[in-house]
Amino acid sequence: MGQKKLIKFAAIKEYENVLEYPQGMPGKWNSFFENLAIGPYPISLDDLAVVKSHTPTQTPVKPLTLELACGRGEYAVGLARMFPDQNFLGLDVKGNRIWKGASIANKEVIKNVAFVRTQIEQAIQYFSKEEVNEIWITFPDPQLRLSKAKKRLTHPQFLRLYQQFLKPGGSVHLKTDSPNLFEFTMAVIKLFDLTLVKQSEDIYGEQNIDPRCAIKTYYEGLNIAGSNRIHYIEFKIDKELPKAKDEILKEIIAAFEVTETHDAKRERGIKPIN
Repeated sequence: MGQKKLIKFAAIKEYENVLEYPQGMPGKWNSFFENLAIGPYPISLDDLAVVKSHTPTQTPVKPLTLELACGRGEYAVGLARMFPDQNFLGLDVKGNRIWKGASIANKEVIKNVAFVRTQIEQAIQYFSKEEVNEIWITFPDPQLRLSKAKKRLTHPQFLRLYQQFLKPGGSVHLKTDSPNLFEFTMAVIKLFDLTLVKQSEDIYGEQNIDPRCAIKTYYEGLNIAGSNRIHYIEFKIDKELPKAKDEILKEIIAAFEVTETHDAKRERGIKPIN
């Protein structure tokens, strides 16, 4: 591991706004952010109050939004700046990337955003039922190969995971430069009859763009897919997701055209930019 990565890993271990594989957090995020705002004393996770947001409570519960596979966390930080009365949490397994967003938040004293270092597959361990209001997935690896389709963050296997902690009516937002991931996600929405709120094959071409969609990330600037357009989808996971339909989905996506993104570039020997 490079010296710079070691320095960043050491730094986030001291950051109050970064948790690495935390235990016993379901229902505690509202309390965590309340303590983070008070600072600068160390936060005892064991002493945080549990608030079940799906049951009546006198404790004010601020909306919680997740950015999954957040990378450098630009989206989580950008949303936190826009909505100071809401809480935002970025999840990613790469601590050296999380360091960037966490450092910006610390420098600007933004207390309504934090980060968790973990795998997305383990997300259910950190949230209670209906604790999350919205999910943003910004420029994830599109996992082009059919054999890796289940790793796509809008695959029904992941949607079933999100459904366990997302509030009824809560939205999932996807921004991607990959036409394949866009078409794949649209296929999932159609197959499972999910509610489509908005779709755009060129979100920056919209006349009245949602300010939340105007946030730009480091990876967006790289335009790895070479598509020169940013695709956007907002949808709700408001139906059952029978596993039997996963096989039908596999047949549908087998016909998708493979375009120039992460895996395609690797196959041609071009090293992805990290």
